Amino acid sequence: MHKYPFLLLSLIMLSALPAAAGAAPAAANAVQSHSVIRDTVAAFVRAQTKAIPGKVSIQVTDIDRRIVLPACPALEAFLPPGSQLNGNSNVGVRCNSKQPWSLFVQVNVKISLNMLTAGKTLQQGQTIRAEDLGTLSSESLQPGTLTDPAQAIGKIMKIGIAAGQILRHDMLRAPYSVRQGQSVQLNVVGSGFRVSAEGRALNNAAEGETTSARTTSGQIVSGVVKAGAIEIIQ
Repeated sequence: MHKYPFLLLSLIMLSALPAAAGAAPAAANAVQSHSVIRDTVAAFVRAQTKAIPGKVSIQVTDIDRRIVLPACPALEAFLPPGSQLNGNSNVGVRCNSKQPWSLFVQVNVKISLNMLTAGKTLQQGQTIRAEDLGTLSSESLQPGTLTDPAQAIGKIMKIGIAAGQILRHDMLRAPYSVRQGQSVQLNVVGSGFRVSAEGRALNNAAEGETTSARTTSGQIVSGVVKAGAIEIIQ
């Protein structure tokens, strides 16, 4: 009866293999892949930083292997309130399935860009030219800073700044298309009609800005500056 004990044990083990093999995929599918979570975080950060000028590098930290989560059919990444994707940050990932869960994953975001600076001393009222600009390498984008020369060239300095100082949007204005006291054309536009008249500008205004004018009859009207005229919508 026990003449072939090794053969008998081998047959028992072989007979169990199909069942074990069939159960393995089901068990694997029930656990959420850490690599998929990390890919979700990376894709989210890329989308969120797409509009940032310069080069953005993203490094997602490995998730602790001891963390085991149910598989999720649709992962959703989110940024916690008050968080910014700059330097070391946390990105949330949640699952809203029948077995909901959430997890925070650390990510390091590095930004490499060139901010515009004053290449020389710039005076108030000066029109910016390409040769007036310099650049400063930075790993963070400060609010309001300029990164593209096209954002500054042709604009007018609202204040004077020293050479090397970082340029910001609030330091510049567009050239005036209409000046205070200037005779200006008033275009009154309504449903099915357009009437033009002469007036006198009461303020300085750039293209696209709202300004006021006085008509020849003394009435004060407001409109938007377009191509050197003031358009008044009725």
